[in-house]
Amino acid sequence: MAQESIVIGGGGEAYATPEALLLKYGNRHGLIAGATGTGKTITMQIMAEEFSRAGVPVFLTDIKGDVGGMAVAGTPRDAFQRRADTIGLGTLNYGAMPVTFWDLFGQNGHPVRTTMADMGPLLLSRILELTEAQEGVINVAFRMADEEGWPLLDLPDLRAMLQFLGDNRQDVSAKYGNVTTASIGAIQRRLLVLENQGAASFFGEPALDIHDLMQVTAQGQGQVNILHAERLMTTPRLYATFMLWLLSELFEELPEVGDSDQPKLVFFFDEAHLLFSGAPRALIEKVEQVARLIRSKGVGVYFITQNPDDVPETILSQLGNRVQHALRAFTARDQQALRRAAQTYRTNPRFDTEVAIREVGVGEAVTSFLEAKGIPGMVERTLIRPPASAMGPCDDAVRRQIIAASPMGRKYDTMIDRDSAQEMLARRAEAAARQAEGFEARGKDDEETEERYSRARRYQPPGSIRNRRDEGDDTPRSPSRSTGRSTSRSSRSDSVVEAFTKSMARSIGTRAGTAIVRGVLGGLFRGR
Repeated sequence: MAQESIVIGGGGEAYATPEALLLKYGNRHGLIAGATGTGKTITMQIMAEEFSRAGVPVFLTDIKGDVGGMAVAGTPRDAFQRRADTIGLGTLNYGAMPVTFWDLFGQNGHPVRTTMADMGPLLLSRILELTEAQEGVINVAFRMADEEGWPLLDLPDLRAMLQFLGDNRQDVSAKYGNVTTASIGAIQRRLLVLENQGAASFFGEPALDIHDLMQVTAQGQGQVNILHAERLMTTPRLYATFMLWLLSELFEELPEVGDSDQPKLVFFFDEAHLLFSGAPRALIEKVEQVARLIRSKGVGVYFITQNPDDVPETILSQLGNRVQHALRAFTARDQQALRRAAQTYRTNPRFDTEVAIREVGVGEAVTSFLEAKGIPGMVERTLIRPPASAMGPCDDAVRRQIIAASPMGRKYDTMIDRDSAQEMLARRAEAAARQAEGFEARGKDDEETEERYSRARRYQPPGSIRNRRDEGDDTPRSPSRSTGRSTSRSSRSDSVVEAFTKSMARSIGTRAGTAIVRGVLGGLFRGR
């Protein structure tokens, strides 16, 4: 018989009643909140363990580097066993979880990458907080790259594409709409900010296959994917970029499953306030949309933060399963936040929820999980169960051993730099430059021919028309023989052609520019 629920702790009068989360409602999302040091991270670890044991793959962010211990079996403690006895768990079974380590920067785990094409213009525009005009330019860049067969894989590819649009904005604007240098410059500056936060290592190939996050071991345990995020936490824009991309990718790739016996994947996003702090309304709406719709894909999303107020109300209303650790009410603002948090729970007549949230100790929480038919459960004071795996960071030697033994290393550890937009546009520019040099060389050949002709006219043999005039012959001289005027006109023409050629060489990167140069310069040279 399939497991129906996971036990988070014990509630009731003496903490003897199991407080459990029904697996079929695990995809209704959740919240783990509480002040610093109240046990949020351990609660996340316990829930991840229980989901994994039930066969549900898990993805969680390790913000402070103290979740990696899940890869190692926990050490038996008398205090843990006493707690287990109190909540009716019996003898604790300590054990390691099947962990895969990931790292956007590839230092403490397998690299996590995506391509610019997979990110897409809409999501990229939201993340960069672009205006409508700038978003239009991004859409033109992606559309033209797709039509011309220029893959957009990394940041240099997108930069090269934007440079191309700037150099050929007149032709591009005529076909796709107005493209201005101001918009291109603003986008380039936003990309620079993203790159300074480490995005260069995030965009590239091989791109992450989300199905690699949804593995189940031969023993039936869900894989625990731990994203090392100590450095990522210091770059909030990149952190938000990654989280939003990952959720969007899951929503687009996974099929609809409706209501199922258990989730296909559960996400735990620690320090969730980094995603929402200072975020524009458009970005928050995107997160809200994904959180609302991804439930039907069988994916549960759990936000971990210090205060429920850190999560926008429109998203908070989507979170059905809640674990509230202690909130400290030292200021008037803290008291208001505490009161609002208490009002979101279904009242329990045995205690005052607001007082309970203020008084629960470390390892305790006020919980509410969805019950039958998705009804919010009555709020309960809960003693959180002990973890089976080790608490705290993972030893570096153990981490390296796990990373080396993982099959994901053969797939993702080595970056692939295949032919893409940057290289293709560079070759196009080089070809245009060589063609322009050919035109210049042809112009120089014609100039040398003209110079030899002029010298020949200056040094005529005796008896020629020029010598007869020098000897007193009054025969009118043909205007076509006015060597000085002809040479001057030819010199001016040559300098104009040369300047025109050099000017066109700078914009010859487009198909239209090449055609113009061929036609105009061909006519000029033929006319000579």
